[in-house]
Amino acid sequence: MRTGPNARMRKAIMNLFAIRDYRHLLGAQIIALFGTGLTTVAIGLFAYELAGPQAGVVLSTALAIKMVMYVIIAPIAAAYAGRLPRRTFLVLLDIVRAVVVLALPFVTEIWQIYLLIGLLQSASAAFTPTFQAVIPDIVTNKDDYTRALSASQVAYTTESLLSPVLAAVALTFMTFNWLFVGTSIGFVISALLVLSTRIPNTQPDLTISVWERASGALRGL
Repeated sequence: MRTGPNARMRKAIMNLFAIRDYRHLLGAQIIALFGTGLTTVAIGLFAYELAGPQAGVVLSTALAIKMVMYVIIAPIAAAYAGRLPRRTFLVLLDIVRAVVVLALPFVTEIWQIYLLIGLLQSASAAFTPTFQAVIPDIVTNKDDYTRALSASQVAYTTESLLSPVLAAVALTFMTFNWLFVGTSIGFVISALLVLSTRIPNTQPDLTISVWERASGALRGL
């Protein structure tokens, strides 16, 4: 009996999500993405409370810090991804983000917001390339690997669209301080999901220096 393209696609997706470690890693990525997005919205409200008329300046500076951290940190993290115990590193990044988000409601000075945003976005920027470096070791089939990357990209796109909506819904039931607490818990859950996976460590290619890898990634931006 012949099967149509839709049936084959459903079977391929089921095969991909049958990989337990990939399911847990993708779940961790989605939770962390939405945690970062919701935190960004909450920071805007917090900046208005803390800085008043200068809230726009504070928020725009925070977003600028985010961009700078991604441009600087992501290539460095990509260069080091094969040289670190990757599961431990991903868990550590989630814990750093959980602590930073939980500390945000206690901030009393504008510079403290900038410092914590820098730490938060640095951890998020390092998480993404490390996560992507792990996928081929978890999903070894070439076709499944392509679908896994596509699912990761869909998660990024969906987060950018839905995070403001989810934040608006959440803020009808709670203050932004509780939103910080909720996203911090989300990062902890993400860390637990990563901890539950079996991510093999790789043998680093010592013939290429970290600087060569990082500069190559920067040239590709």
